[in-house]
Amino acid sequence: MSRVSTYLNFMGETEVAFQRYSEIFGTEISQPIFRFGDMPSEPGAPALSEEELAKIMHIELPIIGGHVLMATDMLESAGHELRIGNNITVNLELDTRAEAERLYDALNDGGSNGTGLNEMPWGAYWGCCLDKFGVQWMFNAPLGT
Repeated sequence: MSRVSTYLNFMGETEVAFQRYSEIFGTEISQPIFRFGDMPSEPGAPALSEEELAKIMHIELPIIGGHVLMATDMLESAGHELRIGNNITVNLELDTRAEAERLYDALNDGGSNGTGLNEMPWGAYWGCCLDKFGVQWMFNAPLGT
């Protein structure tokens, strides 16, 4: 079933922020928590430091009315910079690749920073774009649908 969630980016503070949000909302962080060290390295990508390997790659926390906050740590070594405009993303979790492609194409039209949609090692058909109004969108669909 499709859902919409909010995806947050932090510069190394994801774990602390989500511990605090867990206290505030009285909910538990969903398991598992994925760290950069849990993911296969990209061919040709620079090696991450031990500190970066321990950073959060993906975390989820249900908050109110079924809404879920998700987040990641951005990495300075990858040239990431946190700024207003890339700190919050609307995450669309869709039932099919076709629906992901339709929405991606429509929202990316006139926008920028589109990644395209690709099969990812965590088992999703995934992509991201910044629409022409400056809103960041993320798309996730199951593989093989």
